[in-house]
Amino acid sequence: MLKSRIRVFQHPVKPGVAQPPRPRRFFFFRLAILTIVALAVALGVACVGGGLALGSVAVPTLPPPRAGADGSAGSDDGSAAGSAGHATEASAMSVTSAESAIGQSGFDSFWDLTSLPEAAAVDWLFGRLSDDQRLAQLFMLTYSGATPGAGLLDWFQQRGLGGVKIFGWNAESTLSLAGAMRGLYGAADGAPLQIPPLVATDQEGGWIRHVRGGTSLTPGNMAIGAAGLAADAYRSAYYIGLELAAIGINMNFGPAVDLATRPDSAIIGSRAFSADPMASAILAAAWSRGMLDAGVIATAKHFPGHGDTALDSHGVLPVIRIDEAILWQRELVPYRLLIAEGLPAIMSGHLSYPLISGDAVPASLSAVMLKGILRQRLGFDGLIITDDLMMNGAAAPGGLAETVELALRAGNDIVMISRELDPDGSVWRHALDLYRRDTSLAAAIDQSVRRVLRAKLRYFLPGGRAGIGPVSDPESHFRTAEASAFFLGQAQRSATVLDAATFEPLANRPGIILAGQFSDFFQAASRVYPTAATFSLSYLPADSADPVELAAFRLAIARHDTVVLCVANRASGAFARAALQAGKRLVIISVLNPYYALEFRQRAAVIAVYSFAAESFTAALAVLSGQSQACGRLPLEALPAIAGNPVGRSAAGGQDARP
Repeated sequence: MLKSRIRVFQHPVKPGVAQPPRPRRFFFFRLAILTIVALAVALGVACVGGGLALGSVAVPTLPPPRAGADGSAGSDDGSAAGSAGHATEASAMSVTSAESAIGQSGFDSFWDLTSLPEAAAVDWLFGRLSDDQRLAQLFMLTYSGATPGAGLLDWFQQRGLGGVKIFGWNAESTLSLAGAMRGLYGAADGAPLQIPPLVATDQEGGWIRHVRGGTSLTPGNMAIGAAGLAADAYRSAYYIGLELAAIGINMNFGPAVDLATRPDSAIIGSRAFSADPMASAILAAAWSRGMLDAGVIATAKHFPGHGDTALDSHGVLPVIRIDEAILWQRELVPYRLLIAEGLPAIMSGHLSYPLISGDAVPASLSAVMLKGILRQRLGFDGLIITDDLMMNGAAAPGGLAETVELALRAGNDIVMISRELDPDGSVWRHALDLYRRDTSLAAAIDQSVRRVLRAKLRYFLPGGRAGIGPVSDPESHFRTAEASAFFLGQAQRSATVLDAATFEPLANRPGIILAGQFSDFFQAASRVYPTAATFSLSYLPADSADPVELAAFRLAIARHDTVVLCVANRASGAFARAALQAGKRLVIISVLNPYYALEFRQRAAVIAVYSFAAESFTAALAVLSGQSQACGRLPLEALPAIAGNPVGRSAAGGQDARP
């Protein structure tokens, strides 16, 4: 049997336990066939038995995109097709009969259009919207605090609103959030034509979890990559999606398909599935299908890729100096597969690729990157949504109004802004003035409006108005027994011993001290080592240890021979070095980004679990105590030297930041 790193959908079915719908067989058949044909298959032994496993992956050599006469990426007959927007618009009516139905229908709102073909429904909505109502469909805004303010509700009353973004500051209480969602959908019911908003958040799994409260804290993407199971990707997204849908959120900014090209990146790190492009692509495709099957629109990010930089585009504009051939064979591989599989939406990132675009403009504001590569070269006709335009990586000299203009001219369909904008303020007035007087921009905006309407009809209309609001008791859908059991199993499958030569199980005995930053770590470790001493570390600052705390740690470990240490960031490494300098036996439980534990793997036992979820700690301690086997493999490759290769450079040519 062929074995490898990525294993197609297979999961044991428990008698008497409700199972999520299996993804369509043809979907995973295509993944398997694509992988077999495209990759060199290696023999190996899977951690879990019974499934087809496909080995360490490499992308087939394909011709790089051809440049057009103007330097932008040209179209290519061999480019990927089949995006969500290219799906055949099946119709039970001819054009003539559809027009007749529209004329005789007496439709009043979005929710009345169930009998129309999709294209006819888009035409009906578009034709009845005024210019400001059309433009408003391209804005995604937020609100401060737990409750939408009058300013945001005014958008709905005056002209409608394309979408609302839920940030962490809106979602500390899921009960309050559910009430806010009812208010938003109620406001949309009073808006022109009752067009519902896209309500989006960032719930990637792992540490990116904007809706907190009682929602699941999961092992995350890199844990999925370590186990290499498409089943885990699908089910992880499915259970996350069910929780979001229960609270009324209909769009998720995930999966993150940035590669772990720079494992020292603090902004990506364990958010990546893998450093391997095709492995990431297959897992992201399964993840996206799970999210859609839960009733939530999936959005891949951050196009064209945030993995080859250690910088954070919230604070600066990362500049990634690779050419188009590398981009095509590396960063774009997940997008190529996802677009072919019908991905609904993509988020454009604030990242500069000057060797490709010819300038220092971020991809989110670049027509070369969005129109040339994403639309023309990759054939994507789904939604393009900007990352937050308030981030420094997207800043324009003329302020937010200019940034919005640049984003629309570049080809974004939705501009996302982490503010509650004045519905009659300067940003809106500037955009509306451009729409009314710039005919070429107006034509592009009209195309975007149609895409937004099409997406809403496609994903919201089949379930009806009752299908998009929060359920009566959303918290009963959080952390269900079924989901919790799955996430524990996922964490166990992902647990990775970084160097088998330095690892041996640790039995409960005197002389052990537990040191870490998380209460769940101490709870899991104390169950296995009930007599062990404990020492609490601070999680922040992340880059350097507190000297006073480090001195106290040295005193605390002096009376013990074995230190079990949770390493979560760069600062944690100072405590690991102190334990080794003191001659202690050191065991590291690596959470989040495993990069910070790599330097110790030949001097200490290191178990990586990629998340600070309770299930991840339980899995790590089960491996350490010998109760279970470590099945995962580190999903990183081509690692920079731990010492010698300076942070801020990459093998592909390095990166810097725009001042």
